[in-house]
Amino acid sequence: MNKNLILSADVLDIIFDGRNKAYGAYDLRKTYNNRIATALAATVAISVFLLLTVFAKHEGKNDLSKMKFTDISISDIPLKEVTKPIVIPPPAIPKTQVVKVELRRFTAPQIVNDKLVTEPPPTVKELDGVKISDINKAGDKSGDELVAPPVESHGTGQVNAIKKEPDWQSEFKTVQIEAEFPGGKTAWAKFLERNLNSALPSEYGAPPGKYTVNVSFLVDRNGNVSEVIALNDPGFNTAEEAVRVIKKCPLWRPAIQNGHQVTYRAKQSITFMVLDNG
Repeated sequence: MNKNLILSADVLDIIFDGRNKAYGAYDLRKTYNNRIATALAATVAISVFLLLTVFAKHEGKNDLSKMKFTDISISDIPLKEVTKPIVIPPPAIPKTQVVKVELRRFTAPQIVNDKLVTEPPPTVKELDGVKISDINKAGDKSGDELVAPPVESHGTGQVNAIKKEPDWQSEFKTVQIEAEFPGGKTAWAKFLERNLNSALPSEYGAPPGKYTVNVSFLVDRNGNVSEVIALNDPGFNTAEEAVRVIKKCPLWRPAIQNGHQVTYRAKQSITFMVLDNG
C-alpha cells in the first residue's frame, strides 16, 4: 500500500493489503456493523408485535359485553332439611334434707368418790330418743335405734379400718425383741458348757462325729422356761441331756412386742462332739 494512503486507509484495508479480498472474510468484517444493526431492528420489531398481540387478546377477554351471565335464583337451589337432635334433660335429683340428730356422749361407768365427780351422767329420760356417740351435739330427737357416727372436725377423706388389738397372752413366733438369757449369748454359752455332760455320747458308745440336737422351748411373759421339746434325736441319750440342761436354766428376759412382754417360742441347737481317741 502506498505510504501516503496509510493514514487515511481503513483498518481492514491495512490488514487485508496484498490479500484476496474476494475470499469472503474481508466482506464479512466489512459488513459486520450493518448486519448487527439489522438483527437488532428485526428483534425489536418482532417483540413489539408479540406484545401488541398479547394486549389485544387480554383486552378482548375483559370485555364484559361479550361475557355471558346466567341468572340463578335462590329458590332453585334445593335446601337440605336439617334435623336437630332431641336432647332429653336428666331428671332433677331431689335434695336430701339433712336431719340433725341430737348426740349424747357416752360416759363409761366408774366407781369413784362423790367429790371427784365433775360431770354427772345423763339420766335415762335425757337419753330417750338421742344417739349415743363420743361427743355432745344439739339436734332433733329420733325414735329409731341407729347409732350416729362420730363427727370429725377436720375430715381426712380416708376411712381407717379398726385395728384389732393382738392377744398378748398368746404365743408369738416372731417378735421385735427376742427372749434372751440373762447376760446375753456369751453367758448362755457358758451356762451350757458348765451344765452339759459332753462325754455322755461316748459313754453310750457313740462313734466319733458330731451329734446335734434341736430343742424348742417357751419363754413366757415372766421369763419362765417351759415346754422344752427335742425336735430330733441323734441317739446315745443326747436328746434327753439337751432337754435336761435347758429345763434347769434360770429366768430369761421375756420377748418384747409393741412394748408388751409376750410369750415367745425359742429354739436352740446343742452339738455333742465325739473325738477319735485311737
